[in-house]
Amino acid sequence: MENICPYYKKCGGCNYQDMPYEKQLEKKLHKVKSLIGSYVRVDKIIGMDTPYNYRNKVNAAFRRNKNGEIISGVYREGTHELIAIDNCQIEDNTADRIIKTIGELAKSFKLQIYDEDRRNGILRHVMIRRGFVSGQVMVVLVTGTHMFPSKNNFCLELRKRHPEITTIVQNINDRRTSMVLGDKENVIYGNGYIEDTLCGYKFKISSKSFYQINHVQTEILYKTAIDYCDFKGNEKLLDAYCGIGTIGITASKRVKEVIGVELNKQAVKDAITNAKLNGIKNIRFINEDAGKYMVKLASQNEKIDVVIMDPPRAGSTEEFLSSLIRLAPQKLIYVSCDPETMARDLKYLVGHGYKCRSAVAVDMFPHTSHIETVVMLSNKKHIVR
Repeated sequence: MENICPYYKKCGGCNYQDMPYEKQLEKKLHKVKSLIGSYVRVDKIIGMDTPYNYRNKVNAAFRRNKNGEIISGVYREGTHELIAIDNCQIEDNTADRIIKTIGELAKSFKLQIYDEDRRNGILRHVMIRRGFVSGQVMVVLVTGTHMFPSKNNFCLELRKRHPEITTIVQNINDRRTSMVLGDKENVIYGNGYIEDTLCGYKFKISSKSFYQINHVQTEILYKTAIDYCDFKGNEKLLDAYCGIGTIGITASKRVKEVIGVELNKQAVKDAITNAKLNGIKNIRFINEDAGKYMVKLASQNEKIDVVIMDPPRAGSTEEFLSSLIRLAPQKLIYVSCDPETMARDLKYLVGHGYKCRSAVAVDMFPHTSHIETVVMLSNKKHIVR
């Protein structure tokens, strides 16, 4: 293949790189159909016109190689071996250039690279987030200690070389962990966040905000999910696993009321900020486990017309699904990033009074085996027109 990545066999992140893109789409669609095709007819998969450089969030780790040179890149799949990568075909080009510069500056500033075995050093990881529409760029320098000698001069030189950077944050991660980010942060430059526009709405994105990494396909995914709802304007919508409020805010103009439920406290704070940022009055956010919150609503005989659920890769829980059955919304839109856990959850829902009506796969992660799927279900007790 002409465009095959030179790191393909070393990295393991893009395990479909050796296939033509149309073949990748066929394989993904076949997987979705094999898992949920017994419940619903799956429409043609929606792929990308240009399936490259789509990742708007990029992480890189730093190490010294055997020759003492500073390298940056990603870990080989399933290992802790760092693969040096200068240019990734699915990552944002700007992010890759900034990471390369940070490595060069670390050398010139004699910045100590973090050693995981000895648990000493400073520079550990870098995370870059870039707004697809706004062009705003956040650089998160993850250090193994609070100390960061000459950090102001370091960041001044970084901004000089990359004036597109709008904010720089130091994140401190001094734990023995595979997690990139730690709990504490210091804003070195700018306001500590970026903004971007998705589906016509502005969103504030901090270092830890969950924000879909493929802007083009996310707009297609959300539009599909909201179109499946076929809102009439008087519905009460529950956005479960709402994160920073992207789906609920996007749907807000089409319904009477939106309730977003999310367990992550910081995500709820961001969601409230995002609603205010867009002047949306008919939405509120609850910091609670979605399943427990729905049990509470059902016990109070509250009526929810539509539920949109976008669970993590592990899928939903039986507690959540049983509370959903008890709440009995007329329509349920299931947005999934793992068709296997979705198939498990659909089996439960179909066995408890729901029928799958429509489904489509959206390729959010070209050149990988991952695939997003949207399924619309209706309660058999209600007539769907």
